[in-house]
Amino acid sequence: MATKQQVEEMLEQVIVPTVLRSVKDMNLLRSIEIAGDRVRIVLADVALAPDAREWLRKDAEEKIRVLDGVDALTVEFEPSIPKEINKIDRAIAVMSGKGGVGKSVVSALLALALTREGRSVGILDADITGPSIPKMFGITWRPSGSESALLPVTSKTGIEIMSINLLLPNEDDAVIWRGPIISQSIQQFYEGVLWGRLDYLVIDLPPGTGDVPLTVMQSIPLTGVIITFTPQNLTTMVVKKAIKMAQQLNVAVIGVVENMSYFLVPETGSKIEVFGESKAPMMAKAVGAPILGRLPLDPELARLCDQGRIEAYESDAFQSFREAVSRVLETLPRT
Repeated sequence: MATKQQVEEMLEQVIVPTVLRSVKDMNLLRSIEIAGDRVRIVLADVALAPDAREWLRKDAEEKIRVLDGVDALTVEFEPSIPKEINKIDRAIAVMSGKGGVGKSVVSALLALALTREGRSVGILDADITGPSIPKMFGITWRPSGSESALLPVTSKTGIEIMSINLLLPNEDDAVIWRGPIISQSIQQFYEGVLWGRLDYLVIDLPPGTGDVPLTVMQSIPLTGVIITFTPQNLTTMVVKKAIKMAQQLNVAVIGVVENMSYFLVPETGSKIEVFGESKAPMMAKAVGAPILGRLPLDPELARLCDQGRIEAYESDAFQSFREAVSRVLETLPRT
């Protein structure tokens, strides 16, 4: 007679179409019942179109029938919604308060750093009017799903991504919505998308302290925020407004990242602080949080972002950032 453990091991090989993660990783497995040579498996049907359900049924039957002692097998689906299925250990928002400081780049690099540490990661692109995450990852295809929910798209390295740009007819179409509609769309991206089991969900916030950051901080159980800034005095002044917003809403600041901190001269290895002296120590002291990284102005990073190949990025600064992220974020409590 087959055991539940054997059946679960086989289900780890049953891959959900388009997201390329198993039914276990997506947390779709509801129950396994074994009675003698009979096995009954129940999966959640959330975000699965009829053809996707049929694919999973056949794939599961194929793999489980090879087990000794399985003569009769049924694979059934039960109605469900993403909110019942999603299991996200930590949700981290990347914010600034100031536009143009590289929040999306930091969000992408944060997700990439965690993925390289073996973590399951998703990115919720909350910058509805200025989304750039899909472009950096080279994603142009639309998400699939059902009438009740959407499946995120999956990047080359396995990062799950949801962005308004994936739902527009053209990537350069303008989103001309008022604040309340934008806020509703953010809630829908969180509650109406099947993220499955994730170690981390990175939320790329738009600049400022308006509707979207407020919606995210009040309606999504955040582990904390990472503050992104550049060295200019004007930027740090505006960014402090975002810090105060997080503090007033009792959201922890878990680290700071200084972007465009310097330019590394290739020929000499010397650092030129193009935008002035680093403000990272001052910002870290102001919020009582560690410096996660000082990222340089790097033409290679810009080139890879433009080509949709940010996942190929490597540098000493990114390696230091990756190590700091792993060291700090792994100590945070799970939600």
